[in-house]
Parts: sequence; structure tokens; C-alpha cells
Amino acid sequence: MTATMHASTPAIRRTGTILETGITPRRRRARRQRASHKHSALGRYLDRHGHAREVIAQQGAAGSTLVVDRERAGHGDARLVAHLAADEPAENAALVCSSYLQYLASGGGRCRRLDPEDAHVTPFVHQREAHAGQPRDVQPQPVDRCARAYSLELVPGGMSIPELRWCRREHGTSTAGEPVSLRDAIAALESYEPLRERTLDALAAHAHAGAVSTALLRVELTRVQQSPIVLNRRLREVVLATVARHELSMSEIALRCGRVKRDRKGNESGETSWLARRIGLFPEGGHSMPTPWIHSDVLALIARCGLGIAPHEVEL
Repeated sequence: MTATMHASTPAIRRTGTILETGITPRRRRARRQRASHKHSALGRYLDRHGHAREVIAQQGAAGSTLVVDRERAGHGDARLVAHLAADEPAENAALVCSSYLQYLASGGGRCRRLDPEDAHVTPFVHQREAHAGQPRDVQPQPVDRCARAYSLELVPGGMSIPELRWCRREHGTSTAGEPVSLRDAIAALESYEPLRERTLDALAAHAHAGAVSTALLRVELTRVQQSPIVLNRRLREVVLATVARHELSMSEIALRCGRVKRDRKGNESGETSWLARRIGLFPEGGHSMPTPWIHSDVLALIARCGLGIAPHEVEL
């Protein structure tokens, strides 16, 4: 027996396990247009492992645009290339993509992992409330392991108006602070917060104030957000915890990463000094102190191959 459908019954189309009813061609075109507006392809490339990736522009908060590098299949491992303000020309996304692909072709690494919060943040405008509802000026100053405190201060600059800069001084003293870059302050604390959050707060507070220059601080924040060089503290903690539980040795982790050394008899073992330098236990050659930084590609290598976990589990 052949079933018939009444002419007034809306057409039913099966998509996966979902039944869509009443979807007219016009509505389908509108849906595709909305999806295209949210995600616009800018460029495609193959990474060093031969995996297909793409650079897209997608909508951000308050009319801003996120330029994102992600896997073409599954759209995983998303990286934030740039966050463009709403008043920037639409062509800037394509220019950023072109510059980024040239940077990758020259041997550069990908940017930091895309955070879900990026979709809700307006560039240089921080919208969250202050910590625990406290006024910003009564929050404790961040202090590093050398007992140096960090605070945002107005310092003389090259212009007729003062600059807003991060400064550090001995904790508990009232001497004049020494201006430092945001990156150097983050390195000393081995933590992005609360410096990044307070920087966003300060930039929002001075967004329309002409009596204070925030240009340098904005550049410093952009460099931190877009740099493929990230903190290695969390990776170090996970590696040491794994070794302490006797799940893997430092040598085994390095060996899994392809870092092999051989003794005089030809016996192979992992290059533990390489791993120790990458995670900030040993200083690099020519340096007296271990580095708090690691390239995101090397972090991913140690996480995936050395530890067998996803890179985001060892990212701060």
C-alpha cells in the first residue's frame, strides 16, 4: 500500500536524526546566509603535520570580529589570531589573515587557544565586575616570589600627558615603582591573572579620557593575547605530578616526544635536560634562570605525545 501525503502537510526532511518540518527554500537560504555571516572563511592551509586548517572571521561581542585559526575537519583546536573592534574596516580581517599565513609560512607558530570568553568580550573593554565586589583600589597588589609588588601607575612618558604602565617595587615599600611591560610582570608572577583582568579594567576606565595615554599598555595587552609563546607553569606542574605518581619518568616523556640521546654503548634514553628546560626547571643555554615561557607548539607536543593528554589540560 502506497501512503500519500495531504497537500497541506508540510514537507519533512531528515537531517541526521533530526526531523525538520516546514523548511521552505527561502528559509533554508536565510539560514545559510545567517551561518555565512557568523563564520566567513578567510584562508586555508596545511600545517606542518599535513592537517588541513582554515582561518575564519566570526562575530564577536558588540559588533567586533574574531579572526580564528581552526581545524577544517571538526573545527577543533581553535586559536585566536586577532580580535578586531567594531569600528575597524571589514577588510582588516582579510589583511590579518594574509599576514598570519605569511608568518606561518616563515616558520612561526600558531596563536593562543581560543577561550569561550573571547566571544563575550569587547576589545579593550572589560565588562565583568571587580573581584568579590571590592573597589579596584582596595584589592591586594599581586606579589611575585621575589617579594615584588605590581600595580598600575601613571608615569612620565614621551608625550605631554602621563602614561598608564605596570610598575613594580619591593613589597611594603613606598619607593617609586619601576615601569615594566605587562609580559614581564606576567612572567614574574607566572600567571596571567589578575594582571590581564586589571589591565582590561584600566583600559575601559580610561577609554575616553584624554588626560592619560594608554597606547603602550594596549599594545602590550595585544601582544600577550596574540603571542604563541605561553606560560609553562601548568605544564611543569602536570609533568612533575605525573613523575611523582611513577606513571612516567622524565626520560620516558622526552623519549615519547622524539628527544633521544645515546650513551657510549649506543643505549637510548630520553633527553631529560631538553624537557627540563622546556618546562622551566633548568635555564636555557647562556641564561642563569629558567624561562617561564614555552612555544604553544612545543607545549602541545609534550602534552599529546609525552603525557598523552589534550594540550588545553596544561594551558593556563
